[in-house]
Amino acid sequence: MEIVKLLRVHQWVKNFFVFLPLFFSGRVLEQNLFLNALWAFFLFSLAASFIYVINDYRDIEKDKLHEVKRLRPLASGKISKSHAVVIAILLLVLLGLGCAFLFSPIQLIPLLVYIVLNLAYSWGLKNVAIVDVSIIAIGFVLRVLFGGITTGVVVSKWAFLLTFALALVLALGKRRGELMSTKAETRKALKGYNLQFIDTALVSSVTIVIVCYIMYSVSPEIAINFNFEYVYATAFFVILGIFRYLQQTYVFNRTESPTQLVFKDHFLQLVIVLWILTFAGIIYFR
Repeated sequence: MEIVKLLRVHQWVKNFFVFLPLFFSGRVLEQNLFLNALWAFFLFSLAASFIYVINDYRDIEKDKLHEVKRLRPLASGKISKSHAVVIAILLLVLLGLGCAFLFSPIQLIPLLVYIVLNLAYSWGLKNVAIVDVSIIAIGFVLRVLFGGITTGVVVSKWAFLLTFALALVLALGKRRGELMSTKAETRKALKGYNLQFIDTALVSSVTIVIVCYIMYSVSPEIAINFNFEYVYATAFFVILGIFRYLQQTYVFNRTESPTQLVFKDHFLQLVIVLWILTFAGIIYFR
């Protein structure tokens, strides 16, 4: 159980972004492509867990001062540092074997960039305000890119911009929650933020998300690909979901962990499911 916590398996939900290109291409039912996306998901999950272990290893002393992070397996002492090193090496070996047998070197570029970028994040870039949330957002873009490359699906430029802006919303909401709740100063990047700045950046990012989504949904290429001119109607769910996230951020201050929010907020879950079902109906069942 402690190993599962160390690997942060619950955070693997972020890696479902790998499936988005295949889903929106209308080819998710093609077995070979689905298996490629599934393998891409597991490889990205192994890479993410490797980064989490490295990050927790480096931040043991800081995490001990945090009201929540002190309960993590390494900070609490439930998993020793030597065991964490062994786990990290095993993850790296599994990742290397998977990469060697499943995909070509060119296809693996987004995954390698993700690993290098996040190692740089763990080694110091996470302490630089704005850079920290940008790296998080780029990580989501790399997930989508990896999913597109490994399945041979071309991803729309609007989809890339939308993914980046949406990830910025999640990252900024997380920073806002940390700024509001952290009792011990465990994240240096917070010195570069205040509520006014984060709130302004959050509203700007939300605006970009909505604009990008509408531009994506009304673009001629989407109408042609889906053979359906009313894709923009799905913006209703996106706007509703964004407003719910803003409510949880500004009213209830519950966005310090966006992943936990998605797991616990039934309203947000319903909006996401309805959005997916609507698109599935448009793409696969019309």
